[in-house]
Amino acid sequence: MKDEYLSEGRTRQKMATRKHILVQTQHLLRSGNEISMEDVIRETGLSRATVYRYFTSIDVLVKEAGLDINTAVPEELYEKVSTYEPHIQILKIQEYFNNLAFDHEEAFRKYLGAVLSQDQSNAKRGARRVKTLHLVMENLKAKVDDDLAEKVVNTATVLMGIEALVATRDVCGLSKKKSKETLQWALDVILAHALKPASEI
Repeated sequence: MKDEYLSEGRTRQKMATRKHILVQTQHLLRSGNEISMEDVIRETGLSRATVYRYFTSIDVLVKEAGLDINTAVPEELYEKVSTYEPHIQILKIQEYFNNLAFDHEEAFRKYLGAVLSQDQSNAKRGARRVKTLHLVMENLKAKVDDDLAEKVVNTATVLMGIEALVATRDVCGLSKKKSKETLQWALDVILAHALKPASEI
């Protein structure tokens, strides 16, 4: 019993230490400056050995910190939008993820850079967006077939988050306000057609 108690305590301590490193890294990323492991070690007050035990490089750390930064879990986000019609639920999910990306633009750009510099063979990002959208589509099973549901989820995912921000800001040269408006307009038009009752098509 004593050994089990000690083991649980160590596990909780490890989780707390890992979270502390992530939170302090997120704090550094919000400054918009390039950061190093030395900055993280100094910010956390932990030893070099401890930080490296949890994260082997700054790229790996930035990647996880960017992904974790203030992002609601899918169930929590879905609960917040669940009282609206499905069309509006999806637009509100888009608004949430686009605001998140724009509010923490530098952090997410660093995250995206870290991800793209690594082996992409098994990479999968945007899982929170996809899972939240699947929760919406799950409740439409009686009205929307699986193929259409998958297309809606994939298309909506493309129109939100850091990738959409990069396309509208860097490629199209839009302001933040115009970027959000354009992405919302595009998704609204798609959903108006995709989720239209069969009798109206």
